[in-house]
Amino acid sequence: MGEHDVAAGTSAQEKRAFTRALLNDVQALERMLEAGMFEAGVRRIGAEQELFLVDSGMGPAPLAPAMLERLADHPEFTNELARFNLEANLEPRELGGRCLHEIQVELERALATARRTAADLNGDIVMTGILPTITKAHLGLENMSPHPRYFELNRVLRQMRGTEFTTAIKGIDELETRHDNVMLEACNTSFQIHFQVAPDEFASLYNLAQLVTAPVLAVSVNSALLLGSRLWHETRVALFQQSLDTRHAAQQERGARARVHFGNSWVESSVVELIREDIAKYRSILAREVKEDPLLALDEGRVPRLDAWRLFNGTVYRWNRPCYGITKLPDGTEQPHLRIENRVLPAGPTVRDEVANAAFFFGLMSALGDEIGSLAEAMPFDDARDNFLAAARYGLKAQFRWFDGEVLQAAELGRRLLPIAERGLRSHGVDADDVGASLELLEQRISSGRTGAQWALDSISAMGDEPSQRDARQRALVAATIERQLSGAAVHEWPLAALEEAPDWRDSYRTVGQVMTTDLFTVHPEDVVDLAASLMEWEHIRHVPVEDDAGKLVGLVSHRALLRMVGRGLGATEGGVAVQEVMRPDPLTVAPETSTLEAIQMMRDNRLACLPVTRAGRLVGLVTEHDFMDVARGLLEDQLRGA
Repeated sequence: MGEHDVAAGTSAQEKRAFTRALLNDVQALERMLEAGMFEAGVRRIGAEQELFLVDSGMGPAPLAPAMLERLADHPEFTNELARFNLEANLEPRELGGRCLHEIQVELERALATARRTAADLNGDIVMTGILPTITKAHLGLENMSPHPRYFELNRVLRQMRGTEFTTAIKGIDELETRHDNVMLEACNTSFQIHFQVAPDEFASLYNLAQLVTAPVLAVSVNSALLLGSRLWHETRVALFQQSLDTRHAAQQERGARARVHFGNSWVESSVVELIREDIAKYRSILAREVKEDPLLALDEGRVPRLDAWRLFNGTVYRWNRPCYGITKLPDGTEQPHLRIENRVLPAGPTVRDEVANAAFFFGLMSALGDEIGSLAEAMPFDDARDNFLAAARYGLKAQFRWFDGEVLQAAELGRRLLPIAERGLRSHGVDADDVGASLELLEQRISSGRTGAQWALDSISAMGDEPSQRDARQRALVAATIERQLSGAAVHEWPLAALEEAPDWRDSYRTVGQVMTTDLFTVHPEDVVDLAASLMEWEHIRHVPVEDDAGKLVGLVSHRALLRMVGRGLGATEGGVAVQEVMRPDPLTVAPETSTLEAIQMMRDNRLACLPVTRAGRLVGLVTEHDFMDVARGLLEDQLRGA
């Protein structure tokens, strides 16, 4: 999430000073480009690995601060937005020789170090785009990393938004949720890759990165589950945009662009186009004192840091983002360079899978442009953007519109592009065996149709749909992911996860949120009570919650109340009886985080057969005595199987 040294509660004067520093950085960058100061003729690559930290029950574990203390002699590790996330930064290396093998070795070494450190704290690590066991209860500010940058980012984005952040995603299931902070973004972890380019080739290669992002993403998807819902194959794409959407209602109405975006057009000539566009479109949301005058640094023969632009650039989230860096040369001098950072690829499923995904991108970036010519003439930009969104939604099943209007399934296009990627990698002298291993893995993944997302969806389906085992299925999925990652097999070779792989059964039944029913049937206070009676008969339920127009829980209709109504002869009233006349108003409720033992005790003490589950007054579930009986039966079956 970028630099951490920021000012909180920045004054208007300080913001103006920062904006002036930002404009000076742009002017300095233009001078550097005109003077030919940037490194050229070198193709370096790099990567950033984000991780989830989990506890013994496979839920998110806020271990990052303690881990980073123990990893003080490992500067490659740093924090991310949440205390249950960790990031490892790889060393940049030239594209060539055994670079793919070296990336794999470095990644495996870093993961082994992180895993040992987490184990010392009774935790573990997992590579996945979205952790299936994460819930809204984990997304409070108490789990935000303890750095001023993140809290200031949250404060400013909330202020700009003016209301809660809304997430609405439709996939196999539908998810619509609201959250009062930016921590929904902490549900995402990625494998970000960097590709160094020369200034005179930036425009063409940036456009190429935009083009190839869709086919590379389609074969790499690994984020199908969010908050218990099966959504896009790469749900991170939709979630990232919505969780950091700062547009207020008026901006959305006039079509203002979100801070997380793919872009609107091909780049014509220079990286400066993107920078000017971002500054024109987006406010600076973080600021700090900038001590260096970049123009003076140039006058004195020094390479400027461009700290203001780098901080600003870290708050505009292009899926392919321009980056500025400074290379220390062997003779001790410094030279600036430009990179394209691809932020689309998810973490996992394995190191081998990630390296293969990166190899596909690097290979296409190295060869496909030679076969296309002018990309702006070969394909409308809107097709490239539509392809990107289709890849995120459907993975290998996506339909792409390619050159000359040809419509291809993502799997077919992937097969067609693999030989081009191979030529690109070999043209840079990348080891032939390493190239063959990565691209053969991709070919097998495409042929099997088994991406990380598809494995997760197939596993969840195979474990059944018993509501009381919903949480256990998610924990089994995470436990199976960790076990298979340790095996070294690529995802297309993984057997499906099984319910028996869930950790200690008690971890799946500790809170009401883990056992409650969420597929609810509700009525309005002014509905005729016959509707509630019909719902009970049709759906074999004994309680129907009552919601008002705002979605607030205002009552509960029970089967027993209907029997009393019939006994009093109210059912014969002309025009029918309204629900509000027989419902129990303001029923006793619990939160999803309430322990199951506490909920059971509340039901006993108050002689209740069910408890509505609410968050901020809104109904999110219902837990009944039958739910607890189902849990008890499941626990008994687990114990008998263990015996």
